[in-house]
Amino acid sequence: MPKISAEVPRELLADLDAHVGDGGKFVNRSEAIRASVRKTLDLLDEIDARHGRLDDEAE
Repeated sequence: MPKISAEVPRELLADLDAHVGDGGKFVNRSEAIRASVRKTLDLLDEIDARHGRLDDEAE
């Protein structure tokens, strides 16, 4: 799996960390970020589909 790096504001990182670990929704930061990216891309696909902007081959 390729690795990436990103700069994240402290406030966003603190909010992310509140959802990670014992009692959190995610095991680690990577899982939380992957889930967020997947959800965001799905939402963008839904918006594009409503506006007729999806290429049939990309689905």
